[in-house]
Amino acid sequence: MSVFDGLKFRKISSPIHNLDPRIKFIYVIAIFICAILFPQMLPLIILFIIQLPFVFIAKVQKQWIRSLRGAAFLAAFIFIINVLTTFFYNNYTLTFTNVESALAMTTRFIVLVESFSLFFLTTSPDHLGLAFEQSHMPYEFAFAFTTAVRFVPVMAEEAQTIMDAQKARGLELEKGNILKRIRNYIPILIPLIVSAIRRSMELAEAMESRAWGATKKRTNLYLLKLHKADYILISLTILLLIITIYTKLYVQIPQISELLTSLTLFAT
Repeated sequence: MSVFDGLKFRKISSPIHNLDPRIKFIYVIAIFICAILFPQMLPLIILFIIQLPFVFIAKVQKQWIRSLRGAAFLAAFIFIINVLTTFFYNNYTLTFTNVESALAMTTRFIVLVESFSLFFLTTSPDHLGLAFEQSHMPYEFAFAFTTAVRFVPVMAEEAQTIMDAQKARGLELEKGNILKRIRNYIPILIPLIVSAIRRSMELAEAMESRAWGATKKRTNLYLLKLHKADYILISLTILLLIITIYTKLYVQIPQISELLTSLTLFAT
């Protein structure tokens, strides 16, 4: 469940936390677009590296590393599926180029996890909902989204608690074949679903008792305003998109296998 640590907001005083949520969301979408445009390893590695300063400035290294560690299983699954698909599709042959393509797909997934983890770690759900409202998004949608963001880490912690309780009662989750392991998770899913339904009912009752939706014109105590750091980040984001589009259209990006071949020929 450590991957969900990357969705839990950490209240820390840092320049990244103080940025406007709208600007950070635009930055995340820009990283997403850049990662989708490139199938090669080199630009994806660069996208991964350029986000590291934001992680250190935000002081969320431990939570960020835990989220990547939690996503390692899915990353390995993506890599294995791509390698096996290529292996069977190419008449049971596997080249270094095929492995590099699978690694590129895996790196793309890691870059996306890295960017979204950084966004949720440094963005308060209250500020996120306020950003949606000031962007003229329907309040019902903003409330539903921010509530889901709040509940994901809570449900992950509760799932871990249920797993520990069931293991203490003798449930073995790691033994047996894949089908048996899936069946072993049924005693965990049922209490978790029941708990989720109970929480949703309690939330609905709390909303009704506070006359949620009784007025159409809502007011907020705080208003989001752009500052100098926000303009700097949006400028860097636009610059990144320009460089990405120019590179995609006019620059031939080599594969790592091609670079290794060139270096070998040069050395000989």
